[in-house]
Amino acid sequence: MRGCGKIGDKPIRIELRFSTSMKPYLCSRREFLRWSAAAAAGVPLMQGFDHYTALAAEAASLSSKSLTPSNRANAKAAIVACRSYGAEVREAMAKSFDLIGGIGSLVKNKTVTVKVNLTGTNFSPYMNRPVGETYMTHYSTALALGSLLFGAGARRVRFVESTQSKSNLETSLGFAEWDLNALSALGEVEFENTRNLGKGKRYSNLKVPGGGYMFSSFDFNHAYEETDVMVSLAKMKNHITAGVTLSMKNLFGITPNSLYGDQAGSEEATAGRGPIHNPRTSRKIGLPGLKPEVTSTDPTYRVPHTVADICAARPIHLAIIDGITAMNGGEGPWCSRAATIKFTEPGVLIVGLNPVSTDAVGTAVMGYDNPRAARGIKPFHFCDNHLLLAEQAGIGIADLTQIDVRGLAIEKARYPYG
Repeated sequence: MRGCGKIGDKPIRIELRFSTSMKPYLCSRREFLRWSAAAAAGVPLMQGFDHYTALAAEAASLSSKSLTPSNRANAKAAIVACRSYGAEVREAMAKSFDLIGGIGSLVKNKTVTVKVNLTGTNFSPYMNRPVGETYMTHYSTALALGSLLFGAGARRVRFVESTQSKSNLETSLGFAEWDLNALSALGEVEFENTRNLGKGKRYSNLKVPGGGYMFSSFDFNHAYEETDVMVSLAKMKNHITAGVTLSMKNLFGITPNSLYGDQAGSEEATAGRGPIHNPRTSRKIGLPGLKPEVTSTDPTYRVPHTVADICAARPIHLAIIDGITAMNGGEGPWCSRAATIKFTEPGVLIVGLNPVSTDAVGTAVMGYDNPRAARGIKPFHFCDNHLLLAEQAGIGIADLTQIDVRGLAIEKARYPYG
């Protein structure tokens, strides 16, 4: 138990933790003063704890939502060494799939949608390296994945991203020097820019189970509903307003610019998602599915809670984190104004069937000991923890002690991001 409130000019805090599995309850300054007054009046302290005992029990039950048979079965992730891009990637990815039990039963005769990461849609080299080596999905990982998906019996593979460009996705990928002919030769391959309706005739409304934190539903491009399997092909990076960006944060980009961006209301929209991040700095836009009671304008609250809601509405079936090479400090070159960005070479691929568990392992490999850390503790020192929020929403398990890590041990793969 710790204290919170204010004595003089110095803030203090109380944490109630009735078991190690419970979420801390943070009291307000008013509550702290009320407890202090009660103690001064001789009221037994535990008498005032009844309400907070109930709150703590509720927090514990939220955490228990993640302990479903499915989440327990999928609470496994494989870490495989992969030091360079090229032919080695397919071999390493195939090994990682074998370690988690194979993907045949998941993808055979199915449509598989792969969300890549082309954040910023600027393909100029960064730190004198191709963008695929620093902060975007690398072509070699996409080619290896496509080959393995068709090899496991997938009927169709669709690569998607909501870019900040009016060009179709094929054009954008060409700027990133992807060999689209080689990808298309693998089988029935499609590409779609999901920044708007795209090839669809209507938006797909997907509900957030349980009502969500910030959103009760989302309107997405048809591709995110018309699929059997959802894959997130992510890069291992820090994020200014989310701490880390791995398989779950990668799905933030499936919200269409035409509905959730600064130019919302137009199918020509390409601008970023300012209204989700911080509505105070954007024109007032009615975001589809936003809960009316949400009042926070803090991006470090809004982004993590939105990520958890998106991953509940559009579940990820296969999470892949490219940690062959990447960068730390932020998610893209624009972050250099707020953080020190450095090239990283973890030399690993991390794969799992549950995004929460996979991202927890990825976070640990990045050198952060507790993927369930509270706000204020790295890497979530400036933001809420979307892994913990996702766990509490029942999406998956973030507790490393309950995750079956296969292949390399976390300690062997660890590459501190700082």
